[in-house]
Amino acid sequence: MNFLVDECLSPTIAAVLRNAGHDAVHVSVLGMAGQSDDAVMAAARVRNCVVVSADTDFGELLARTNAPLPSVVLYRGREVAPTVLAELLLANLDQFDQALEHGAIVVILDDRIRVRALPLGTDREQG
Repeated sequence: MNFLVDECLSPTIAAVLRNAGHDAVHVSVLGMAGQSDDAVMAAARVRNCVVVSADTDFGELLARTNAPLPSVVLYRGREVAPTVLAELLLANLDQFDQALEHGAIVVILDDRIRVRALPLGTDREQG
């Protein structure tokens, strides 16, 4: 799977995902540090990537635009080490990888994972 890690998260997350065999890049590597969320979403769409972030603005952007892609993985909850966040994603990816491929926002919380199909407002919610 292809991932674009937002600047609010450590580049370590992209490195852990790459070490697990995924195509993952941090926005800073693309020279996109400081770019708007719209620009990050556009880059993810062009690169066919899932955005990985802790910025709730991505969910709001998906809701406002009613876009079916790109998918977003959103970390919410207590702050933990970047390697732990990446390993949490990897450990649970098989539960929602198909949803991400078809368009979804996956919210990883401390006690559960929510999956909502894109575009938001459809009735395909899981978990």
